[in-house]
Amino acid sequence: MALSSNTKSVSAKRPNFARNGQTQLEARFAKSQDKLNPSRRKLLRMILENPEDTYFLSSRELAKRYEVDAATIVRTIQVLGYQKFANFLSDLRAHFVTRITPYAVLKAASKEKRTLDDRIRHSLDLDMRNLQALHSRIDPEQIRRFSKRVKSARRILIIGIDLAAALSGYLAYGLMTLGFAAEAPVGSTGNVQRRVRTLTRKDLLIAISFGPCLRDTVEAAQRAKKQGVPTFAITDSETTPLARVCDEFCIASTASSSFGGSYVAPIALLGAILVACAQTQTARSLQLLRRSEEEDRMDHRWFEAAFDRKETWNSE
Repeated sequence: MALSSNTKSVSAKRPNFARNGQTQLEARFAKSQDKLNPSRRKLLRMILENPEDTYFLSSRELAKRYEVDAATIVRTIQVLGYQKFANFLSDLRAHFVTRITPYAVLKAASKEKRTLDDRIRHSLDLDMRNLQALHSRIDPEQIRRFSKRVKSARRILIIGIDLAAALSGYLAYGLMTLGFAAEAPVGSTGNVQRRVRTLTRKDLLIAISFGPCLRDTVEAAQRAKKQGVPTFAITDSETTPLARVCDEFCIASTASSSFGGSYVAPIALLGAILVACAQTQTARSLQLLRRSEEEDRMDHRWFEAAFDRKETWNSE
């Protein structure tokens, strides 16, 4: 995970994204046209056009896929300026993210030679890898600064549609529990856009979407930004439309062999944000949570098992 913004103090570089809208890999390919012979241009073009088939392959597997030797692969990516295959693979994955669809994910996974048991374990392995990446790259100071922005916002509108609605609902519920005026609208495009129109510079819009990103989510962020509303994205790459549109963005990988993607890292990221929001106003958080606990107890919100189970069973 990385938190970035347009300010120099956070990050002025986006290593997987070129300024002209191309991915870094596309930009390198375009710049190196004169240095590539026809066969290597064709090879790279096929890789770029089918990233779902290649982003997970080793150099040897990639060579086998396109019926060339591994040395050809290495020499070709060196022409693009990559000293290590791992760096090329990182940019290829970022390029893939801009094209990812449920079909593309399942298609790529189906081409891997695995048993069903192996596929299940592999899915969990990817979840753990995403979580480990988040843990190793997270910057607590940047999360803390974002929590202060949340605290200063008059209203917080969280946009997450389709599967991402689970994430937006979770974050909104957590923020409301801590006393913030947060909302995660559901329903039609019109319902979302009408709420965005009511936002001002004193508010905050948080947009959540991954891969190519849903149009309604991106357009909500675009409208909010035009109105001068601070915008923050939770996405899975520096190259996604949301990362390009919003003032700041946080990255949590959703890489998965499942067509639905993996939300393990994003949900962990939201948990970290909620921890920061609670701890930056500890006294208020404790007061609100204590009140909530008392109300839950009085309303008998939680299930209470009978002490005498034998008596309960006999009464049925």
